Amino acid sequence: METPHRYSADTIRRLVDSLEDEKAYGTVLRAKGIVQGEDGSWIEFDHVPEETQLRSGAAPDVTGKIVVIGAKLNEEALEKLFREK
Repeated sequence: METPHRYSADTIRRLVDSLEDEKAYGTVLRAKGIVQGEDGSWIEFDHVPEETQLRSGAAPDVTGKIVVIGAKLNEEALEKLFREK
Protein backbone atom coordinates (compact mmCIF):
# COMPACT_ATOMS: atom_id res chain seq x y z
CA MET A 1 0.00 0.00 0.00
CA GLU A 2 1.02 3.59 -0.43
CA THR A 3 0.64 6.03 2.42
CA PRO A 4 1.12 9.77 2.90
CA HIS A 5 0.96 9.35 6.71
CA ARG A 6 3.90 10.41 8.86
CA TYR A 7 5.06 8.08 11.63
CA SER A 8 7.51 8.16 14.51
CA ALA A 9 10.10 5.37 14.67
CA ASP A 10 8.42 4.11 17.86
CA THR A 11 5.04 3.97 16.13
CA ILE A 12 6.45 2.04 13.16
CA ARG A 13 8.15 -0.44 15.50
CA ARG A 14 4.90 -0.92 17.45
CA LEU A 15 2.81 -1.37 14.28
CA VAL A 16 5.26 -3.77 12.68
CA ASP A 17 5.63 -5.78 15.89
CA SER A 18 1.81 -6.12 15.89
CA LEU A 19 2.14 -8.22 12.73
CA GLU A 20 3.10 -11.18 14.97
CA ASP A 21 -0.64 -11.58 15.75
CA GLU A 22 -1.59 -14.29 13.23
CA LYS A 23 -5.26 -14.31 14.25
CA ALA A 24 -5.62 -10.64 13.41
CA TYR A 25 -3.36 -10.32 10.35
CA GLY A 26 -2.58 -13.78 8.96
CA THR A 27 0.83 -15.39 8.66
CA VAL A 28 3.28 -12.57 7.97
CA LEU A 29 6.54 -13.85 6.51
CA ARG A 30 8.02 -10.45 5.76
CA ALA A 31 7.08 -6.79 5.84
CA LYS A 32 9.10 -3.90 4.54
CA GLY A 33 8.60 -0.31 3.64
CA ILE A 34 9.64 3.28 3.70
CA VAL A 35 7.50 5.91 5.35
CA GLN A 36 7.90 9.56 6.15
CA GLY A 37 8.88 10.38 9.70
CA GLU A 38 7.07 13.00 11.74
CA ASP A 39 10.06 15.33 11.26
CA GLY A 40 10.06 14.95 7.46
CA SER A 41 12.90 12.39 7.33
CA TRP A 42 12.28 8.91 5.91
CA ILE A 43 12.22 5.64 7.88
CA GLU A 44 12.93 2.31 6.20
CA PHE A 45 11.89 -0.89 7.94
CA ASP A 46 12.31 -4.63 7.41
CA HIS A 47 10.48 -7.24 9.45
CA VAL A 48 10.61 -11.02 9.58
CA PRO A 49 9.08 -13.01 12.43
CA GLU A 50 10.67 -12.00 15.73
CA GLU A 51 13.03 -9.42 14.15
CA THR A 52 12.47 -5.82 13.11
CA GLN A 53 15.07 -3.40 11.74
CA LEU A 54 14.58 0.34 11.30
CA ARG A 55 16.99 2.75 9.63
CA SER A 56 17.07 6.18 8.01
CA GLY A 57 16.29 6.14 4.33
CA ALA A 58 16.18 8.28 1.23
CA ALA A 59 12.90 9.65 -0.09
CA PRO A 60 11.01 7.18 -2.31
CA ASP A 61 10.02 7.99 -5.89
CA VAL A 62 6.39 8.81 -5.11
CA THR A 63 5.18 8.39 -1.53
CA GLY A 64 5.58 6.11 1.46
CA LYS A 65 5.16 2.42 0.71
CA ILE A 66 4.43 -0.62 2.86
CA VAL A 67 4.58 -4.23 1.64
CA VAL A 68 3.47 -7.27 3.64
CA ILE A 69 4.19 -10.77 2.33
CA GLY A 70 2.61 -13.87 3.82
CA ALA A 71 -0.21 -16.39 3.70
CA LYS A 72 -3.91 -15.91 4.40
CA LEU A 73 -3.32 -12.22 5.04
CA ASN A 74 -6.20 -10.11 6.29
CA GLU A 75 -5.67 -7.20 3.92
CA GLU A 76 -8.44 -5.11 5.44
CA ALA A 77 -6.99 -5.43 8.96
CA LEU A 78 -3.48 -4.69 7.69
CA GLU A 79 -4.58 -1.55 5.90
CA LYS A 80 -6.53 -0.40 8.97
CA LEU A 81 -3.47 -1.01 11.19
CA PHE A 82 -1.20 1.27 9.18
CA ARG A 83 -3.86 3.90 8.44
CA GLU A 84 -4.85 4.44 12.08
CA LYS A 85 -1.32 4.71 13.50
